[in-house]
Amino acid sequence: MEQILAVSRIDLIILDVMLPGKSGLEICREIRARSSVPILMLTAVGEETDRIVGLEMGADDYLAKPFNPRELLARIRAILRRVATAEASGPRAAAAKRLRFAGWQLDIGRRRLEAPDGVIVDLTTGEYELLMAFAERPQRVLTRNQLLDLARGRDATPFDRSIDVQVSRIRRKIESDPRSPSMIITVRGDGYMFTPEVETA
Repeated sequence: MEQILAVSRIDLIILDVMLPGKSGLEICREIRARSSVPILMLTAVGEETDRIVGLEMGADDYLAKPFNPRELLARIRAILRRVATAEASGPRAAAAKRLRFAGWQLDIGRRRLEAPDGVIVDLTTGEYELLMAFAERPQRVLTRNQLLDLARGRDATPFDRSIDVQVSRIRRKIESDPRSPSMIITVRGDGYMFTPEVETA
């Protein structure tokens, strides 16, 4: 896998958590340290901890085993469609639309987040989609179901905590104090709200 990643352009990785030797979670962390390639994790049914840890390490989506092959294909197509849509917008769209908030700049099309000091902050596909959903709807309360639909293009399950995990990851990247967030605040019982004013450039 490492040799292929070094010389080939990979569109998506399907990674099983349960692998002999090194676990899929460790491999996910290693891949994410050097690449933003979308990762779909396969987890054992009922292993919510693995799913949460996988998302924490940068996976874009997960699917519990055993699964229907059609659902796997649907998840793959949804991830690739999101990536293709962003890439298709190209440099022209990137030049035409940047979302600016609290000194930060989200470059649409290039899928790039720039910190107030000019440093580029790496985002996974899931983090980018979620942050864009927030930045395009500032100062509005968004439920977890709405965020799942906007950022992941699929319905939520009653116990889906992926949005909470992704919000936590984004807070660690953009908040001055992630434990006391001021940009993405929790609205108890309702969801989340993105508080900064957003300008489009």
